[in-house]
Amino acid sequence: MALKSILEEALDAWRFARDGVISEVRNLPAEEIASRKVGARTVAELVHHIAESGLVMSGELTRDDGDFQRQPYPAFLSEYAAGMKRPPEKAALVELLERTHQEGERKFRDAGETLLMRPIRQFNGEPARRLTWMHHGIGHEEYHRGQIALAARVLGHVPALTRLIRGEV
Repeated sequence: MALKSILEEALDAWRFARDGVISEVRNLPAEEIASRKVGARTVAELVHHIAESGLVMSGELTRDDGDFQRQPYPAFLSEYAAGMKRPPEKAALVELLERTHQEGERKFRDAGETLLMRPIRQFNGEPARRLTWMHHGIGHEEYHRGQIALAARVLGHVPALTRLIRGEV
């Protein structure tokens, strides 16, 4: 069996991370998505942040002149996520995660694998391959998945990943 391209492997990793976030959101009762009992951000706010960050990642990494220091982070949000709706409802949040991932994946496919091998200046000013920074973005989504799983525990639910491992779903 032939190996997938580096781009396909990276997109698979991002899909796996995003699907994990979606599973955790689907696992929660709709009425608890906006609970303030879970920490500094509600699950809905975490979803908005994940979607925005994915748009920033896919937008800047696929620009020929991408540079994470070319403007302050709020300007990146304005550039890539200004028109993004920030729904509070569970079904709309799942749709937002799916749609923004599809948009980002399309940008990466259109840009092609060669661009991912080119350097970009990171937020810390250090250069790295765009592929390396894409993996940072994937890790960022996994981090927030963990926060949503913890929110489930705080609210008295078993996280989706735990349920999957136990064979409950």
